[in-house]
Amino acid sequence: MPELPEVEVTRLSIAEPLQGARIERLWLGKPLRWPLGVAPEALQQRQVLQVRRRGKYLLLELDQGLLLLHLGMSGSLRLLALPPGAPDWPEPGAHEHFDLRTDRGLLRLHDPRRFGAVVYAESESDPVARKLLGKLGVEPLSPAFEPQAFHAALQLRRAHIKQVLLAGAVVVGVGNIYASEALFAAGIRPTAVAARLSRPRVLRLHAAIVQVLQRALQSGGSTLRNFSNAQGQSGYFQLQTQVYDRAGQPCRVCGTPIRLLRQGQRSSYYCPHCQKS
Repeated sequence: MPELPEVEVTRLSIAEPLQGARIERLWLGKPLRWPLGVAPEALQQRQVLQVRRRGKYLLLELDQGLLLLHLGMSGSLRLLALPPGAPDWPEPGAHEHFDLRTDRGLLRLHDPRRFGAVVYAESESDPVARKLLGKLGVEPLSPAFEPQAFHAALQLRRAHIKQVLLAGAVVVGVGNIYASEALFAAGIRPTAVAARLSRPRVLRLHAAIVQVLQRALQSGGSTLRNFSNAQGQSGYFQLQTQVYDRAGQPCRVCGTPIRLLRQGQRSSYYCPHCQKS
């Protein structure tokens, strides 16, 4: 699943080209996770003012209203230019279910599993947007992600720290790959109870989350299956992971074999020596 770095990489690859673009046509193919919520033709001639991100949602702010895009489990966006001399845009493929044609290019969603979504809302205060965004935690790469507040929030959680990070209510967007990597960097096992973590350990985890996400952004995100940015470029953070997807391989720090455990429906990877508790 595309996580926060992949969504931010996507945003960066479409934000400047689409700023000021005028919508010419919106097309939907097979149904996505939720309905659009407005007639596609109602969005014609609206202008894209900017592209923002909230958690794993891309927000296309229009001169009237808002489009919320989620990449789901396997989605990726492409920003296409009309080839010189071509009479029309290329037809969408079997796994392409959303086109936003503008005077600056065609934004197309490729989503084989159709767990992604494109939803219209009048504004972020609209009940539709609030339902999707209202319970999201603080953005980890913003000044609002403050160490002491992070510690205070974890003191109220009795669940395992890995599950707290994935839930997104305390801090948003720290998905499975980056939670595993941040916990390794902080020396904390994924099974540690969040409320029992000392202040110094939480401060190390706070710093590790920021550092891991920043490194992932610099690496273009992670391409485990088919993720790429809107220009088709793959990420390479997966080549740098310390523990994620390395079960049985030696720890890059101490040589101890990396272990895999299941927490809920998710895989957690850790080093039993470097992450003692």
